[in-house]
Amino acid sequence: MSANGLFINYEFCTGCHSCEVACKKEHKLPKGQFGMHVLQDGPRQMLDGKWEFTYIPYPSHQCDLCTERTAEGRLPTCVHHCQAGVMEYGPLEELVKYAEKYPKSMIYSL
Repeated sequence: MSANGLFINYEFCTGCHSCEVACKKEHKLPKGQFGMHVLQDGPRQMLDGKWEFTYIPYPSHQCDLCTERTAEGRLPTCVHHCQAGVMEYGPLEELVKYAEKYPKSMIYSL
């Protein structure tokens, strides 16, 4: 059986924080604690005059990839609630294919 993981495409994240909120509710995390957390990078002007502004959702050490949900055949709550559709959950071999297409991305596994 193949190991599963989480793919996050930073290029298209809108910073809506829905993954963060869904995770906090699913795991009943107290204020200041996160399983999924969204950081903001920028805005800053680059040497070529273009502006760079990125949101970076990342799983903290408290993320368990929603083991209970995935055991039932459901998606992790962050993936289920991602409004921009920038997260995928599945076999690592499949997620690597996404990462090859999108250099501003990350694959997370336990």
